[in-house]
Amino acid sequence: MIVNFNFRSINKNYFKPLFNNYFMCHQCNLNPVYEFTNKRKFCKTCYIRWFEKKFLYTIRRFKLIKKGDLISYKKSKNFREVVLEYLLKMYSQKGTIKLSIRKSKKFASFDTADIASKKILESILKKNILNLKKDKSVKPLILFLDKEILLYAKLKNLKFNKEKKQNTEITNFIEELEKKHPEIKQAIVRGILVNNKPLC
Repeated sequence: MIVNFNFRSINKNYFKPLFNNYFMCHQCNLNPVYEFTNKRKFCKTCYIRWFEKKFLYTIRRFKLIKKGDLISYKKSKNFREVVLEYLLKMYSQKGTIKLSIRKSKKFASFDTADIASKKILESILKKNILNLKKDKSVKPLILFLDKEILLYAKLKNLKFNKEKKQNTEITNFIEELEKKHPEIKQAIVRGILVNNKPLC
């Protein structure tokens, strides 16, 4: 017997709980710490796992760091640099790279999607795109938002200094765009930096 099944007639909300249970742990619905623009929620454990996997994905996807590389970084109490140092040390424990606070050929910057999108818009307005290509630092945090990095730092109980919020015209303009068009910062980064590959 052949049964004709019309998927268009199905109420999509019927399958929503099934997908949520499949992709998220039980605690994600009960104790979420972060919600994405697609309404997907993560608990503390799942968020930390997602964050660290995305960090490693960025390194592998864009070939930022190779086995045996000596990576230098700036040591400070800024939450971005604290998280960057923590993740680089975690990565170096696998024995693939060496770290140094002294300047080397490969310098890891703490550029995030917030910082990079601001730099891109400033360069476009000033008609000076060449400045972006001159930056040869590796940027393993570039696909993360500042708020995502700050949350990771808090969840991991990392010590950092509070940062004053910047209120420049460019920053305010980007924040307004982000409210109207979620993920615009990552879109700007992917469209300019990633496609032109100045990540390293």
